[in-house]
Amino acid sequence: MARLRLRELEQYLQQLDAFEKPKILLEQYPTSAHIGAQILYAAQFQYADIENKTVADLGAGCGVLSLGSQMLGASHVLSFEIDPDALEILIRNSNEIDMNTEAVQCDVLTYLPGKFEKYFDTVVMNPPFGTKHNAGVDMRFLEIACKLANNAVYSLHKTSTRRYVLKRAMDLGAKGNVIAELRYDLPQAYKFHKKSSVDIQVDFIRFEINP
Repeated sequence: MARLRLRELEQYLQQLDAFEKPKILLEQYPTSAHIGAQILYAAQFQYADIENKTVADLGAGCGVLSLGSQMLGASHVLSFEIDPDALEILIRNSNEIDMNTEAVQCDVLTYLPGKFEKYFDTVVMNPPFGTKHNAGVDMRFLEIACKLANNAVYSLHKTSTRRYVLKRAMDLGAKGNVIAELRYDLPQAYKFHKKSSVDIQVDFIRFEINP
């Protein structure tokens, strides 16, 4: 696509379908078009990390970050997702907007990095926050991402965990820079939710991979 403005990118991403029956054990919450556009636009126009770059999307879900990366001119995007139902939606989304997508169904925490170690210029992800039965899963995603990327990782993490996340990144050979503090609006997706939506303060972080 020709160079997109931020608002145009968000409008394209708003066309994408989200989870039909989100799975609690996988902490499936949609990446909103607004947040997805903010992440990718900053990655490209502040740091030149998308256009003509190889990009991996870990826990790709329905494809907001994967397809948005393609819209911004990534040379190759590979989506990794464990849930076949989510991948079906991702592929449907790509077809509906006339984009080709390449996706791998796998548990990224078990099968990566493998042959993909340091294969990608950039990794983008909105990992599980590590609540409920998944304590620590966000840091395991970060560990894998740092092994896949040779340049940078872009990720969302709860603001309340900032100090720990940045320290853990240093242990992994990456320097974290909080680009923005965002409000992540979690919709009422599961029966145990009492409110229609809940705002969670999250950090949008760029992790620079040390050579």
